[in-house]
Formats: sequence, C-alpha cells, structure tokens
Amino acid sequence: MADALLIDGKAFAAGLRGRVGEGVAALAAQGIAKPGLATVLVGADPASEVYVRSKGRTAAELGMASFDHRLPPETTQAELLALIGRLNRDPAVDGILVQLPLPRHIDTTQVLLAIDPAKDVDGFHPINVGRLGSLAPGAPLDFSVPCTPLGCSMLLGDALGPLAGRNAVVVGRSNLVGRPVAQLLLRADCTVTICHSRTRDLAALCRTADILVVAIGRPEFVKGDWIKPGAAVIDVGVNRVPVAEGKTRLVGDVAFAEARGVAGHITPVPGGVGPMTVACLMYNTLQAARRTAGLPFLAV
Repeated sequence: MADALLIDGKAFAAGLRGRVGEGVAALAAQGIAKPGLATVLVGADPASEVYVRSKGRTAAELGMASFDHRLPPETTQAELLALIGRLNRDPAVDGILVQLPLPRHIDTTQVLLAIDPAKDVDGFHPINVGRLGSLAPGAPLDFSVPCTPLGCSMLLGDALGPLAGRNAVVVGRSNLVGRPVAQLLLRADCTVTICHSRTRDLAALCRTADILVVAIGRPEFVKGDWIKPGAAVIDVGVNRVPVAEGKTRLVGDVAFAEARGVAGHITPVPGGVGPMTVACLMYNTLQAARRTAGLPFLAV
C-alpha cells in the first residue's frame, strides 16, 4: 500500500488566513470598522507568551485591530474580571481571548463565564458549548466554535469531501478538543465513538474508524496496527520528546512512521493541525465582527 497522503495544515491555514484577510478588506470597503481582537495574558509563561504574540501578529497582518493586555502574575481575579467587563463594553473589540492556563488563584470557569458569548472567539463560553452540543446535523455554524476542533473539521472536509456515513473514532474526551470534535463530526453525519483512558480494547475500536482523531497527549501512543487501512488520521498531539545530545523533537500522539504506511490521509506533526488553530481564531474574529455589523456568517 502506498504511503498516506499528507494533510497539509500549514498550506490550508495559509489559504484560510488569506480568505479572512479578504473578508476584513470587504468590511472596510463597506465602511465597517476593522475587526478587533483583544488578547489577555496573565503572568509570563513562555509558551503562552509565544502563542499570544503569534495571535497578535497574525491579526495585524490580516488588517485587524489587535489589543494586547499583559497582566502581572499577581493580578487578582477581581482585576481580571474588571478588564473583561471593559472589553465586553468596548465597541472596538469583537473578540476576546484569555490565554489559558491562568494562575491557580484565578477561577478559570468564572473568567470564561464573564466573557460576552458574542465575543468569545475561543468558543469556550458555556452558551457556545451548549449551542454546539445541541446543533442539528448540517446546521450552520453561526457562533464561535473552539479553534482546534474547527480546524480539524475543515481539514477533514477538504481532504475527504462529504463525511456523511463514515465511522469516526475520537481518542480523548477533553472539553478543549475531544468533545467539540465529536460534536462537529456528528453535525457532518458521521457515526461517532469517543474513547478515553477507561475504554476497553482501544486498539480494536480505532481499527473500526474511517476517521480517527487522536488528542490524548501521549507521544506516539496510537500505533500503525491500530489504524484501519485507508483511514483518515488527524493527529492533534504536540509532544516534545528527548533525542540525542540533550536535544528534543516534536511528535504527535500517533506513531507517524508506522501510521503513514497504513492510513489513506494523515496530518504530520508539526505542520498539520497546529497551524489551523491561530487561523481559525482569526476566522472566528471576522465572524464575530460580521455578526456585530448585522451580516451573515461566512460558510466554513
């Protein structure tokens, strides 16, 4: 069997960013204010700083307004909630992203609840989570969906076309990836199984999948002989593992070299799902601005 076709998330993300940029320009041509994205970072976690900087830079490149709020680690929950309240009321801000994780003394649930659902471009507010959970098959996505799951859905649709009738197995049940991915696959008329740490005979279940989405956070956990020949494999994992001379390399949750010889389509790590997250955040921000302007959402 020939090696699987690579699902090039980097190239797809570049195209999506281009479409978002065109959408921003179209708003400007109608005299509508540029979309505004506010990012909030509490503390100085190096990885979070990199992510926030990337988001702000991408927003600016696409013609959006970027509002960067850096708060010291000792910021109180009341102070953070007060900032979110001001951003909720600011007409220049269409999207609010609070970078997670937050310091331990801040209640993440209360912070997410405080964000205006219409400005929740991460898709984590309970109202948006509930809307995704109750979505009818084929119904339009006219609200923000978590960015990484949305990116997975876009990549699958681009690689496979209509997904209706396919068996999909999602390995991982987190609120950030596993559960929303499963909801999006249900919307696409897949038959969906969600697996987790208590699942019995996980390998056998994976072998039933026409679509296998793995988001379990364990390096190269899913082996090649777990994969149904010809299946589409979406590897959400990003794990740094040691190699010789104290160096490290990035690997996914799927043993890529083994899986590539069995699967029909597969995302690499890096260069697969990762680039889609920021691109989908920009897409969600544009959609939020269109909603504020009374314009319909753009189709995914």
